[in-house]
Amino acid sequence: MKIINWFLGKGSQQGIFWGTLLYITSSYNDVLMKLLGQRLSVIEIAFFRFFFSFIVVAVPVFITGNKYLKTPLHKLHILRGVIGTVALGLCCYSVKVMPLAENTTILFSEALFILPLSCIFLKENISWKILIANLIGFSGLLIMFRPQASNINAVACIPTLAAFLFATMDIIIKKMIDNREHTITMLFYFGLYTTILSGIFVPSVWVAPTARELWLILLLGIGANVIQLFIFLAYRATTASNMSVIRYIEFPIATLFGFWFFGQVPQLYSFISAGLIILGTYVMTKTSDK
Repeated sequence: MKIINWFLGKGSQQGIFWGTLLYITSSYNDVLMKLLGQRLSVIEIAFFRFFFSFIVVAVPVFITGNKYLKTPLHKLHILRGVIGTVALGLCCYSVKVMPLAENTTILFSEALFILPLSCIFLKENISWKILIANLIGFSGLLIMFRPQASNINAVACIPTLAAFLFATMDIIIKKMIDNREHTITMLFYFGLYTTILSGIFVPSVWVAPTARELWLILLLGIGANVIQLFIFLAYRATTASNMSVIRYIEFPIATLFGFWFFGQVPQLYSFISAGLIILGTYVMTKTSDK
C-alpha cells in the first residue's frame, strides 16, 4: 500500500516516473505511425487514432451510465478538442513541407512555451533552477538535431505555432486536473471532439486500410489513451514547469526506439545530447515542488 501511495503521490520523482512511461508510450506510438505512414495519409492515421481512442473509452462510459459525461468544464473540453485538432493538422502539413528532423526540433520548443504559459495562467513560480534545467535540456535538444540556421524559413512558423498550441493544451490539462476533473471525462470529450473535427477532412484523403493496418491503428488508439493517462498522472504529481523539463527525456528514448525498430544507429552527438538532457532533469529534481 505504501508503494502504491508513492506512485500516486506528488513530487518531482513521481513526475519523472510517469513522464518516462509517457514518453516510452509516445515513442512507441511514433513507431506505429511511421509503419502506417508507408501507405496511409497522415490525416487518415490521425483520424483513426482519435476514433479508436474514443471508442476504447466511450464503450465503458456508456455501459456504466452517464456519470462521467457531467462536467462543469465543458467549454474547456471543447477548446482542448479544437486546439488538439488544429495542432495535429499543422503537424501533418509541416511534416510534408519540411525535413522531419527540423520539424521535430521546432515542435519540441513546446517545452519553452510551457514555462511562460504556466507562469501566466497557472500562477506557478518559476525558480532559477527550473530555468537553468530547461536551458540545459534544450541545449541537449539542439545538439541532437543540429539545426542549421540556413535551413530555417517561413514554413518553420507552422510547427512553431503547433508547438505553442500543444503547450496550451498542456496548460488546459493542468487546469482541469486542478479543478478535479475526472480522467475518464477528459479522455471521453477529447476523443469525441477530435474525432468529429478531424473526420471532416478524411474523405479527401481516404485509402481503405488493410486488416494489418487496422490492427496497428487499434494499438495506436489504445496507446493514445495510455499517453493521456500518463499525462494526467504526471501533472497530478508535479508542476507544468517541471514537466517542461521532463519532456526532454523523450529524445534518448526515441533514439533507442529508432535503433531498435529501424536500425538507425545513433551518432556520438546523440549520447552527448542524452547526457545534457539527463543532467537537466537531475537539476529539476533538486527543485522542491510548490
